[in-house]
Amino acid sequence: MPSLGRRIFAEWLGTAFLLAAVVGSGIMAQKLAGGNVALALLCNTIPTGAILVVLILIFGPISGAHFNPAVSSAFALRRELSWSMATCYIVAQMIGAIAGVWTAHLMFELPVWQFSITPRAGAGQWLAEAVATFGLLLTIFGCIAKTPRAVPYAVGLYITSAYWFTASTSFANPAVTVARSLSDTFAGIAPSGVAAFIAAQMAGMAIAVIVGRWLWDNGDDDCQDRC
Repeated sequence: MPSLGRRIFAEWLGTAFLLAAVVGSGIMAQKLAGGNVALALLCNTIPTGAILVVLILIFGPISGAHFNPAVSSAFALRRELSWSMATCYIVAQMIGAIAGVWTAHLMFELPVWQFSITPRAGAGQWLAEAVATFGLLLTIFGCIAKTPRAVPYAVGLYITSAYWFTASTSFANPAVTVARSLSDTFAGIAPSGVAAFIAAQMAGMAIAVIVGRWLWDNGDDDCQDRC
């Protein structure tokens, strides 16, 4: 098993690359889309889904490639990760996410330190975040249970899809949410909306843990033998 230091570093670096891709592609999309918001969102979506596949493939064997406090918390709730390790992961993810945002700003010669003024609030947005996170965790649990090698591709495709079918464009990640509040760009979220987004994400995660255990850890093979 990789050392603790390598696992934590993988979570930090992977989350940093994820946020650099999310925010950087958003900045590039806004520059090139000529005011067409739908086109800008599409240009933001594709790199995000693509980088997730790559990051999970390269860092999955080291740390599990969580890059998301909701995912780490879910595995701790499932007793597949200790809470002490989950805490280390979450700290690394938060720091890495902010580092990724700042790196994107530097690459595009924007002020490093900034706050978003993009409002993202309301019952529809909060429900969307709960649904997005619920679906993400079910994607992970289902693939791990039946087709583990499909996890990178399934997660990338799920987020690509969820960008478009959720009203919030699927943050589905507390570290992403906090970091994007520090970027007044296409991908930003006003700091006032962060707490509600995270609460909705964690609620979706908790429900996914319950449903995932019922669907895939409840002796379905025994049922097949009896039926």
